[in-house]
Amino acid sequence: MDIARLKACRVLPVITTLDVPSTVELVGALAKGGIRAVEITLRGPDALESISAVKTTFPELLLAAGTVKTRQELTSVRLAGADMALSPAATSTLLMAAAEDGLPFIPAVATATELMQGLELGFDVFKLFPAQLLGGPAMLKALAGPFPEAKFVPTGGVSADNVGTYLALDNVLCCGGSWMVTEELVIGQRWSEIESLARQAMST
Repeated sequence: MDIARLKACRVLPVITTLDVPSTVELVGALAKGGIRAVEITLRGPDALESISAVKTTFPELLLAAGTVKTRQELTSVRLAGADMALSPAATSTLLMAAAEDGLPFIPAVATATELMQGLELGFDVFKLFPAQLLGGPAMLKALAGPFPEAKFVPTGGVSADNVGTYLALDNVLCCGGSWMVTEELVIGQRWSEIESLARQAMST
């Protein structure tokens, strides 16, 4: 895992695809706004095709695949061109599969027990999900004491109003969020507004 590169990204827009062309246009608007990384989840249609298209069109971006839950999905996103993968939760089976696969992987955790299990298997970067419901910055501060080696990508409930509070924490590398890539904005092809929101997020 390239920790320095991930920290430089600051914000990781979480994209649920509608189709390949709109996803490429969306990522283009985000890139114009200064975004350095995006997460394309496997929840939407044409997700793998979108990952491939975005990787080809924007090779300089750090491209993450999200909502990865199985060994097969890990293999699929790696072959599609993803630079790393994130999960919405983590079982021992998935953690072991990720360790064997070799694709940089950020497992989601919601408890200190899950965090310890991940650390024992060699992971040191985790997605706190759903971050805000779990206590947000207060939860991350509490985890920092007993687990100083762990770094986080909080996701879930992160918004333009609170992203700065998260990013100010020493154990936060970057934040996942979808406030600048909502379905309404994408369907409306409001690319200039998305670019502006991205620029604001990167300047937080």
